[in-house]
Amino acid sequence: MSSHRRGFLQALLSLPWIGPVLAGLMPASLGAKPARRHFYKELGIRPLINAAGTYTNLSASLMPREAVEAVEAASRQYVSLPELHEAVGKRIAALIGCEAALVTAGAASGLTLGTAACVTGKDMEKIRRIPDTTGMKNEVIIQKSHRFSYDHAVRNAGVRLIEVETSEELERAVNERTAMMLFLNANDAAGRIKLEEFAQLGKKLGVPTFNDAAADVPPVENLWRYLRIGFDLVTFSGGKGLRGPQCSGLLLGRKDLIEAAVMNNCPNSDSICRSNKVGKEEIVGLLAALELYLKQDHQATWRDWERRVKTVADLLSPLRGVRTEVFVPPIANHSPHLRITWDFAAGVKPADVVKQLREGEPRIEVRPGAREAIEVAVWMLEPGQDQVVGKRLREILKAGVA
Repeated sequence: MSSHRRGFLQALLSLPWIGPVLAGLMPASLGAKPARRHFYKELGIRPLINAAGTYTNLSASLMPREAVEAVEAASRQYVSLPELHEAVGKRIAALIGCEAALVTAGAASGLTLGTAACVTGKDMEKIRRIPDTTGMKNEVIIQKSHRFSYDHAVRNAGVRLIEVETSEELERAVNERTAMMLFLNANDAAGRIKLEEFAQLGKKLGVPTFNDAAADVPPVENLWRYLRIGFDLVTFSGGKGLRGPQCSGLLLGRKDLIEAAVMNNCPNSDSICRSNKVGKEEIVGLLAALELYLKQDHQATWRDWERRVKTVADLLSPLRGVRTEVFVPPIANHSPHLRITWDFAAGVKPADVVKQLREGEPRIEVRPGAREAIEVAVWMLEPGQDQVVGKRLREILKAGVA
C-alpha cells in the first residue's frame, strides 16, 4: 500500500462520523497505536526521583535513548551468543585500550568470573569442579580493611579469603595456594597498602591482582587507569555511571584471564557462572552506552551537575539556620553532591526529612548513610528535577526548622 493511500485512510479514521465505521473494517496495522501501558502504575509501584545516586536497590541509572534503541534493535534478531560476546569484547577492548574485555551480568558477576579465571585458568576439569577447589589454588589475599559484603561474589568460586594489613604480611601470606590478590577500590584510603603498591606487589610476587571498581566511573579515565597502574583485572558496573542496562557489567584485563573467564561463563552449561546470563540485548546495550559515554563532553557534564547543586542550594538559602555545603565523594559516585545541615535539637531530624521525602508526592530518595545531614546527589536527576527536589526540601525544612 502506498504511503499516500495509507495517509489518506488514517486521516479518514480521525473523522468522528466515519472513523468508528472504518476502524472495524481496516487491518490492525493501519489502526491507531495501542495505548502506552504504565506498568508501574498497574503494579501499584510509585516511581521515584533519584537524588541518591547509582544504588542498585534504587534501580541505579536510566539508560540514554541511544542505549534503549540498541537494546530494542538487538532484540529483533537471533545471533550466536558466544560470537556476540567475542565481537563486543574486542570492540570494548579497542575502545578502552586494554588486552581483552567481557560483558558480564553486573560487576558482582565480574568478581566471580575473574576469581574463577584465576583459580581454574583454562583447565576444563577445574572449570567443571569449582566451587570444589580441592587441590587447586584457592586462597585470595585481601586487606582486612577491604572486606566488604560483595566479596561473597569472590567466595562463590570456592576460595578462602586471607586477611592482611601490611605489605610485609601480604608477602608472607603468598604461597602455592594463592590464586589472586583482591583490592576494593573504594577503600583505598582505609588500607595501609595503597593502590599502586598493591598492583606492584602482585607483579613482584607473580600473583594476579583484581580491582573491584564497580561504582568508580566517573571519572572516565578510571576505565583504563587501573590496568595501566598494573592490575591484571578490573570490574565495573555497566548500569551505574556508564548508564547501560542495569544487569550488565564490564570485566577488563589480561587476555588469558578474560579467556578463562569466558570459559567459566554462560552459555557454557557446566560452569560456575552459567546462572549469570547476560543477553544479547544487555551486551549490545552496554556497548552503545559505553560508546556514548566515551564521546561525552565530561567537563560540560560536570558543569551541569554543579549548576544543579547550586539550584538546590539557592532554593534553601532563604531558610534561617539551614546550611549547605558542596562536596565530592573521592571515589565511588564521584560527582558534586550537596550536604544540608541545621540545628537538629531545634527542629525536625534528618531521618524525619528522609521519611517525608520518601512518603510524599513526588517520592524522592536522597543519599543513604548520612546520619547528621541530608545529602543530595544530582547526577541521576532528570532535567528539571533539581527544582523539584529543592522546593520539596524547602517546604519540609521551612515547616520543621525555620
